[in-house]
Amino acid sequence: MSNTDPQDLPIRDEMIRLGQLLKLASLAEDGIQAKQLIEDGLVKVNGEIEERRGRQLHPGDIISVNGEAIRIVKED
Repeated sequence: MSNTDPQDLPIRDEMIRLGQLLKLASLAEDGIQAKQLIEDGLVKVNGEIEERRGRQLHPGDIISVNGEAIRIVKED
């Protein structure tokens, strides 16, 4: 677990897919890298390993990759 608080990442919609979020948050350079991170079991959603790139994420969810954590928030 990371020793820093998650960074907030605002989204416009009610939901974003995991693969999109990894690219938006610059945790993955592209869809191929996002897929690889997920397949390698390096992506956690709310503390549990997530293996579905299409997983729907909502404001309040916390995603972590390699010790970096992102919290989804609703954009104003």
